[in-house]
Amino acid sequence: MKAAIACSLLWGSLLVSAASAADAVSPMTPEAKTTTTESGWTFTVAPYFWAAGLSGETGVFGLPPVDIDFSFGDIFDDLDFAAMAIGEARYDRYSIFGDIIYSKISSGADTPRGILADSVDVTSETFAGLLGAGYAILDGPSGRLDVVGGVRVWSVDTDISFDGGILDGRSPSDGATWVDGLVGVRGNYYFTPEIYLTGWGLVGAGGADVDWDVAAGLGYRFNDRFSMVAGYRALGVDYSDDGFVFDVVQQGPIFGLVVNF
Repeated sequence: MKAAIACSLLWGSLLVSAASAADAVSPMTPEAKTTTTESGWTFTVAPYFWAAGLSGETGVFGLPPVDIDFSFGDIFDDLDFAAMAIGEARYDRYSIFGDIIYSKISSGADTPRGILADSVDVTSETFAGLLGAGYAILDGPSGRLDVVGGVRVWSVDTDISFDGGILDGRSPSDGATWVDGLVGVRGNYYFTPEIYLTGWGLVGAGGADVDWDVAAGLGYRFNDRFSMVAGYRALGVDYSDDGFVFDVVQQGPIFGLVVNF
């Protein structure tokens, strides 16, 4: 029983850690003052680092959900690889934005008694992709306010490897893929030509019972091409199906670079 509980805690921690590490970038970063191309389009790329902790509950392989509460340091220690890319294309008041995120987390632990297995290794991979469109209901020299809508695809896979004991050599897998529709607003406001406030709020559902995302940040514009932003972001999702539970809130400071071209 102790071995099963230890495995459950380990699986839960790795599953939610992957999602938190995956969301290390903002899904959208509005920028009011961009350089317009000859065709009238503007483009923005904004890599972000999100030092998010995570709390909630998760369950895999039909085991009872496990309550979790991890700091960003706990998550970062087990991160193998992460790749994120976001961007926006804007024409007049219309915009199209996207976000692709991938992360891989792995960890291992010895079981308490070594009966079922001597050790357990866990690998969790998370993909999250957001595609949306917006329209500026307010658009002026001091800022912009967009209404937006889009879809976010989540995919989480967890692989377990047992070494030694009764379960030696077995490698079960569990995971889920789902799609959520989201609506909300995003915008920015310039206090001076260099200093601006930016933020967004999204909420929706679909495969998940609820999917929400809010953030606010303060930016500094170095020139027409580069800006730096620092702020705070919180994201929550509540998904469960056939013994797989992913009901978590991720929140923490964000830091990033905004590039316009």
